[in-house]
Amino acid sequence: MSRFWSPVVHQLTPYIAGEQPKLHNLIKLNTNENPYGPSPLTLQAIAAATTDSLRLYPDPTAQQLLMTIAESFGLDQSNVFVGNGSDEVLAHTFQALLKHDAPLLFPDITYSFYPAYCRLYGIDFRAIALDETMSVCVSDYRKNCGAIILPNPNAPTGIALPLSEIENLLKDHPDQVVVIDEAYVDFGAASAVPLVKHYPNLLVIQTLSKSRGLAGLRVGFAVGDSSLIEALNRVKDSFNSYPLDQLAIVGAIAAWKDRVWFEDSRNKIIATRARLASSLDKLNFEVLPSSANFLFVHHPACSAKEIFGQLREKSILVRHLPGDRTNDYLRITIGTDAECEKLVVALQDILG
Repeated sequence: MSRFWSPVVHQLTPYIAGEQPKLHNLIKLNTNENPYGPSPLTLQAIAAATTDSLRLYPDPTAQQLLMTIAESFGLDQSNVFVGNGSDEVLAHTFQALLKHDAPLLFPDITYSFYPAYCRLYGIDFRAIALDETMSVCVSDYRKNCGAIILPNPNAPTGIALPLSEIENLLKDHPDQVVVIDEAYVDFGAASAVPLVKHYPNLLVIQTLSKSRGLAGLRVGFAVGDSSLIEALNRVKDSFNSYPLDQLAIVGAIAAWKDRVWFEDSRNKIIATRARLASSLDKLNFEVLPSSANFLFVHHPACSAKEIFGQLREKSILVRHLPGDRTNDYLRITIGTDAECEKLVVALQDILG
């Protein structure tokens, strides 16, 4: 009953996750999951770890995973933080690093969890409008702020900033934390991780949900200066000392080490993205340039909501994001070639 709620609960507008229905023969292109599943080595590692040892608590520091990630970037373990999906890493980041007297800045069209976190933690924020091409303009962030967070590539647009623009942002704000959320970076953007050694105000967040096919395992991490990582650990250990279970730790290590599977999977997704973009262009869709595992599109002659509904009737699920500037768009996850071909056939039928 609402009369028993804490006052802050009345002010929350929770994040709405993508629909996860149980429809027969569903083609699911709405939540940016990897269509090829995890590395076989990951499944083997998880199976091998499914023993009586599960009665014990996991390593609270996930040291082996920290070491694996840190070594791959040429960094120290003190530069890496891991959590229960990048959403938890982001939540701790908002609480530990992004709440200041001046407002937090992020794009007006972006990951909709950002304003949800701000309301939860009482963080003042300002949404900076994307330009007319739906791109982030770094010069628009040259204003008083407490911190900045940007997804790169941005979501839901899929448009990426070059690394030089990220560096310009860091130079413009040497006294503020700049967080780069790289959930989709492996599908065509340049990672800002190499800049961590040169900019102590930079925190980079990634996930194993997309390019490693581990959305169901929930593993994310942050890379940054040791002082930023210490702040995250202080929040984590005041909230949950055991965020990653034993199976998640061993599965994530195996996935991170399997570069062959990773490269093959993402290259297939990138190639399918190009083919789907070309097919949608022939159907007169405007397709934004994407460096992610999805496309953000709209059709000038048919409403996105109508297309969404008719696709759903055909058991094809995409994402429609209502909003002043997004209502005319659909976000389409890149599936297998066969799934995307069925999508195109369905769209041809819908559009006549």
